Amino acid sequence: MARSFGRAKLTMLGTLLHHIRRVLMWFVIGSVALVLVLRWVPPPGTALMVERKVQSWLDGQPIDLQRTWRPWSSLPDDLKVAVIAGEDQKFPFHWGFDLQAIRAAFSHNEQGGALRGASTLSQQVSKNMFLWSGRSYLRKGLEAWFTVLIEVLWPKQRILEVYLNSAEWDDGVFGAEAAAQHHFHTSATNLSRQQASLLAAVLPAPREWSAARPSPYVLRRAAWIRQQMGQLGGADYLNNLNKARALPWAD
Repeated sequence: MARSFGRAKLTMLGTLLHHIRRVLMWFVIGSVALVLVLRWVPPPGTALMVERKVQSWLDGQPIDLQRTWRPWSSLPDDLKVAVIAGEDQKFPFHWGFDLQAIRAAFSHNEQGGALRGASTLSQQVSKNMFLWSGRSYLRKGLEAWFTVLIEVLWPKQRILEVYLNSAEWDDGVFGAEAAAQHHFHTSATNLSRQQASLLAAVLPAPREWSAARPSPYVLRRAAWIRQQMGQLGGADYLNNLNKARALPWAD
């Protein structure tokens, strides 16, 4: 009797493992296919947009989502360089993870300071496009998986293009075109260098800081970003996109 019960348990365990393997296999196939399609097809929306919309319903204050896709050629070079300067200066060269920044953030957090992140633009695209907000190990693991996928399957130019069309710039305001209209009443194509730097300056906290009504801190940050843009080489820095990158473990 005990032996039969043991065999039954092994059979159930084997069946469970079989189903888990199948689920994982289909998840891998599905996620690879999705990321590959989005290399060429403009994403109709993002997981973060859905999350913001649902949360606004739950709060009893529904918001209208603002977003208009703009292709790479319609996005100003100043905004492209400003975002790289402010958010991820190693973007053209890494494979999705800035290990030096991760180590620095880990050391800072271990010392009891305010929590500091080290997300690259690629990680932000992965999180905003495909995942929910939060700090669980599951979400971080999935973020790493999607980051690897977009780094392998998309050129750097596409990653930045998707980022600029999906970044959040205020409640319900997503993408460079909606941000330019919302903050400066102009098209993204017509953004000035200063306006581009202000938009890049508020990205760490876009629902708390305003590019249209910048605080002294945002003005200082925007000025620093413009200085970094010049040091990086301005629009010429974009020529580094899609070129050979450093190995992911190299500093």
